[in-house]
Amino acid sequence: MRNKNNKHFGIEVDPELHYKLRYIAKYDGRSINGQILHLIRKCIKEFEAADGEIIVPDDISNN
Repeated sequence: MRNKNNKHFGIEVDPELHYKLRYIAKYDGRSINGQILHLIRKCIKEFEAADGEIIVPDDISNN
């Protein structure tokens, strides 16, 4: 069941990119959504390692 506190956004991708992402996700045992979340977390981890922690405001749930 979807968590109502989570944010949702949609993106458009061309069919070739979609196919390749789905292929990698399946190879890694993830759904496409799971693969995208994995990549987002990896990107944030790399950014914070290079540039410092991103401080999340206390009122983030209201945004």
